[in-house]
Order: sequence, then structure tokens, then C-alpha cells
Amino acid sequence: MTKTCEELFEGMDCTIIGNGAEPVEGLAFRSNAVAPGDMFFCIVGNVVDGHSFAQDAIDRGATSLVVERKVYLADATDVTEVVVADSRKAMAHAAANYYDHPSADFSLVGITGTNGKTTTTYLVEHIAEVAGNRCGVIGTVGNKIAGVMEHADRTTPESPDLQKLFARMRDAGCTVVAMEVSSHALDLVRTWGARFAVTAFTNLTQDHLDYHHTFDDYFEAKALLFSKDYPARRVISIDGAWGRELLARCTAAGDEVITTGFDKTAQIHPLEVTYGATSTTAVLEVRGRRVEVTYPLVGRFNVENVMTAFGCALSLGIPVDTIVEALATMPAVPGRLEQVRCDCEAPVTVYVDYAHTPDALTKAIASIKELSNGRTLVVFGCGGNRDASKRPIMGAAALAADFAVVTSDNPRNEDPDAIIADIVGGMDDESRFMVEPDRRAAIAAAIAEAQPGDAILLAGKGHEDYQLVGDAVLSFDDRVVAAEELMRAFGPESER
Repeated sequence: MTKTCEELFEGMDCTIIGNGAEPVEGLAFRSNAVAPGDMFFCIVGNVVDGHSFAQDAIDRGATSLVVERKVYLADATDVTEVVVADSRKAMAHAAANYYDHPSADFSLVGITGTNGKTTTTYLVEHIAEVAGNRCGVIGTVGNKIAGVMEHADRTTPESPDLQKLFARMRDAGCTVVAMEVSSHALDLVRTWGARFAVTAFTNLTQDHLDYHHTFDDYFEAKALLFSKDYPARRVISIDGAWGRELLARCTAAGDEVITTGFDKTAQIHPLEVTYGATSTTAVLEVRGRRVEVTYPLVGRFNVENVMTAFGCALSLGIPVDTIVEALATMPAVPGRLEQVRCDCEAPVTVYVDYAHTPDALTKAIASIKELSNGRTLVVFGCGGNRDASKRPIMGAAALAADFAVVTSDNPRNEDPDAIIADIVGGMDDESRFMVEPDRRAAIAAAIAEAQPGDAILLAGKGHEDYQLVGDAVLSFDDRVVAAEELMRAFGPESER
């Protein structure tokens, strides 16, 4: 695929110095990924300025540069420079043009919020498939194209990678794509140029304040997906103040909105909910119609996710009866309140969930309590090089369980003991928690502490099959480790 510089920047203010007809063979924003004939984007970041890598990009064969200021390099005389005001926005604009605006060829559903994005995208995918669509999914667990799962490095890819992924989904015949849209992606304009059919908001609770600094800034990043830059039909949970603020803005803008939530004023809200150990039955009021749904997901927070997905499906034009039919056969979402299976009759039940924010942890613990007649134990930690202010709040939230084991999550380049000290700073009852920095040993300790009928929640890592310690990526899957420790405790060879 080849486009000229002029074609890539059609419709955008810029100054082209050199040959506007210069052919572009590919787009690169990391100099070490440049191939001959590529256009290199000099991205100005918080830590690194991409202009410093212009020479390296030229040495590797870049024939054009996108810059915020002209670079004066001896080797740049034959290189076309495109001078723009914002290299990130220019990259997203060029990427959409390079791949011929692929998101215009399917119905793109963008879901943002602190918690619930992954489950909601999987719900939308399943409902749309039952309705006869070929689907794509983009998000934390991975990217899926027509049922084929691929690894994902981040929740929402950088714009060239995102538009390339859209193009592959278009070429695979996808008609509906459900995508998690992170606050970082919106703030860094990775989604600029994407054309959404529906945008949905789940909730806003504490997370990523190391990046956004304040709740207001965090909200404003999320709210970008509901601005005039991303026209679409809207689905908004109004259970929280942030959702109600978003509703007010969208209403003032004249947007078509479906509201969801436990709030009885929501267009989709529950009249009755019956929670079971393996499924949930909810009677919903859907725009004045009484609808009963039964689905194999558990917990109150999944009621919220189901309602958001219901709204998205309605916005796509999928009939209510088809949505109800699809929900009944919804498969489990990887690492989202997923029950651990093992080859033994264990008298305790273990669940794995991605809950890594105070609100998500509180809701996950509440859901486990609804499923168990015994005590609830939780094993959790906090990630390193991330929002440290939420750590003591996570510690306090964990005491909603009967007993907690504080351990390592992904410490990255921080001292695991220092992270744990931050967490424990929010826990005021030493009789109800213990500390075990080694995550496997912590899981084993929780199993040893549990009595018959108890339930254990392993929180924070969910679907992840690795642990980040320093610069090392260690093999570690809570589901696999828990199954091994259950076998060790209760299998034929156990001494218990």
C-alpha cells in the first residue's frame, strides 16, 4: 500500500517542505521500526522528543518526516518534511487516510470508563454475532478478528497500529467491532479519525491519577469520546455523578442517548435481580418494556455491564428478543470473575478477577459474598510504576472481605515491599490480613486459611499469564497457579 505525502495530509493544515508527491510505503513512530520508504513521525512525548531520532530514522531509510519544527540535518536534504502543529494528531490523521478510513466500513462501538470495559466489549461481540454479524474485538485481553485471538500490547493501540488493525478487520469482513477506549488513548489522540457508530460510558472511579493527576482531568479525557469530534449514538450509565454530567453534555449537544443503570430514571434499569452461583436472572425495564434475561455471568457489576451492552446492541439496531437470546449463551470472559477449575474435589471455591481499582475490588468482593455461604478471602496487590495514591484505598477496600492476603501484583521497577507498605497503610485491623510478597505463596496461604465452604478471590491480574518484576516478564497465571495449589492442598497426594 502506497500513498503520497499530499494524500496522507489531505484535509489537514500543514506545510510540506520538499516533494509532496513523495511515495510513502509505511508509517513509523519508533525509529528502530523504520523500513525503507517509510514516513517517520517525530512525536513529542512527556519524556522523549521524537525529533531526536530523526537522523536514526533517515539512516534506516525514512524518506519523509513529520515534524513540529523543521529539523536541520545534513542527511535530510533529500527528505520531505511535513511541518504540523501536533505530530500525534497528524499521525492519527495520516494513518486513517493511509488505510482508507477502514472504521467507516463497519459499526464501531467504543466503550470507555474505569471498570467493565472488557466484559462489555465481549458482551457486545457475542450479541452482535448471534444477530448474524462477523465481529472484531480490541482491548485488554487481546484483539480478536472474526473469532481469532491475537496478543495486544496495550488496551488501545497507537493510531497507525489501530488503523492497520481496523483495516485487517474490514478486510476480514467484520461488520461490528467492539473496542475498549482508554483515557490515555483519548488524551493522546490515538483514536483520532476513527468513526464510531456507538460510544458507551460505564463508570468513573479512581485509577490512572499518576497520569491525569486529578479526577476532573481523568473525566475530561473520557468525555472526549462523547464530544463533537466523535459523533455517534451514546450509551451512558447514570448511576454516578460523572455519568450524569456526561448525559447533560450529550443532551445539550442533541445526541441520541440511551441511559442505563440501577437508577430508576435510566431507560434500561433492573426491576428485579436474582443472583445465582453460576448465573443471574434479571427483570429489566427496557424503554418501558419489561424484559427478563438470564445469563451465565455473576455479580451486581455484571448487571451493569449487561445493561450497557444491551444499550449498545439497541443502538446498533439489534432487536430486543435477539439480545435476550444471545445473553442466555454468553461465554465466560477471561479473567473476569472466572472460577478456577482443578482435578480434585476442593471444599473451597477460587475466583480470579482483574479488579485492580478500589471500586472494582469492592464490587468483586461483594459479588463473591453473594455467591458464598462461607467466608470470603481476597488475595491482592497493586502494580508498580502506577497510581500510588490508590494503594491505601485498595487496602481499605480489601477489608470488605473477611480476610485478606496482601501480595505482589506487577511490581515492575518498584520495590514490592514498598508497594505493600503503601497498601497496608490503609488497613487498620491487623487481625484480618497478612502479608506475603510472593504471589504463589500468598495464594497457597489463602487456601490454607480457608475453611470448607469459603470462597477466595484472586484480584488484580485476571487474564494475565505473566508477572512483571523489574525488567523481567515471568510466567505467572493466577488461574494455573491456583489450580496447582488446590491440587497440592486437596488432591490425592495432599496431606490435608
